[in-house]
Amino acid sequence: MAAPEEHDSATEAPQPAVQEEETKTFKDLGVTDVLCEACDQLGWTKPTKIQIEAIPLALQGRDIIGLAETGSGKTGAFALPILNALLETPQRLFALVLTPTRELAFQISEQFEALGSSIGVQSAVIVGGIDSMSQSLALAKKPHIIIATPGRLIDHLENTKGFNLRALKYLVMDEADRILNMDFETEVDKILKVIPRDRKTFLFSATMTKKVQKLQRAALKNPVKCAVSSKYQTVEKLQQYYLFIPSKFKDTYLVYILNELAGNSFMIFCSTCNNTQRTALLLRNLGFTAIPLHGQMSQDYIHRVGRTARAGRSGKAITFVTQYDVELFQRIEHLIGKKLPVFPTQDDEVMMLTERVAEAQRFARMELREHGEKKKRPREDAGDNDDTEGAMGVRNKVAGGKMKKRKGR
Repeated sequence: MAAPEEHDSATEAPQPAVQEEETKTFKDLGVTDVLCEACDQLGWTKPTKIQIEAIPLALQGRDIIGLAETGSGKTGAFALPILNALLETPQRLFALVLTPTRELAFQISEQFEALGSSIGVQSAVIVGGIDSMSQSLALAKKPHIIIATPGRLIDHLENTKGFNLRALKYLVMDEADRILNMDFETEVDKILKVIPRDRKTFLFSATMTKKVQKLQRAALKNPVKCAVSSKYQTVEKLQQYYLFIPSKFKDTYLVYILNELAGNSFMIFCSTCNNTQRTALLLRNLGFTAIPLHGQMSQDYIHRVGRTARAGRSGKAITFVTQYDVELFQRIEHLIGKKLPVFPTQDDEVMMLTERVAEAQRFARMELREHGEKKKRPREDAGDNDDTEGAMGVRNKVAGGKMKKRKGR
């Protein structure tokens, strides 16, 4: 699985004058006091590597290419400079962040609102799967930050009366490699044609593919590259394991692990949307709280395990390997450059769960069949799913009050 060679014109970022071990606060990077206080309240005790490299350059007004692993603090690396600039020159429809998925869009929106809650920042999430009318109303209120997937944003640019991005000051393309791999190139090209050329642009990607290089040349002006990881690296505090099991006992081993690690939060990745729904129903029947999310997309191993151990915290990733997955698993080990250890289990304790899991599987299959029949009926309007409030003016003073702590950055 050879990676494409890098050939681009981006300037390499110089070593920061303040070394990482000496950097204690975001203030050292040039972040304004009110945003430093927001970082403290979120538990961001010190900047991450990508933030140390990218934030000072972004504050200087440079276009940025950020190459960093998932969970490395990329959102903070572009959100803080944008909010810093917004405080200096308050404006509605100030910044646009393009993302490949709904999940990531909502995560980014949470970070912007958490960092900017004391200064009145409002954001709108514009993604598929949500009622377009409620999104049009949110856009009519002119939020400061728009976080969007390319397809749905184009839909609003073409069909929502009065909405345009002609005054936009900042464009961010987060996880650009995934945006392009999902065939959004046409939509991105359309967006670039209707936003101002005189803007600041940040492009973040896990890998520098030929498509990303082409996008860089089209969208960025004399960018500086901030690279803090190798192409296929996972975060250091992520503990990765594998478990070799017969395919018919996948669910049983899953339930065993959930019980063994009870008290933690989990993300379970499945191979298909249908299996995601089935697994959620199975776990609910066993007393777990489970919510299915499926975005009709494929991911590389790196992006999946990167959903845990975020923002410097530790986490575990356990890959189930059946007799049908051995070759694929070997390719993953080669990709990340390490041999994964076996996750320890007590097989006799696992087998004690077999009967309960089999019953839950049966109920899950019944519920799936019933759900399939109900899908033929008309759906209720999805307007209530939008929780974006009206945009308020950005204030230059702290309005008082505590911010709720949010995970990740």
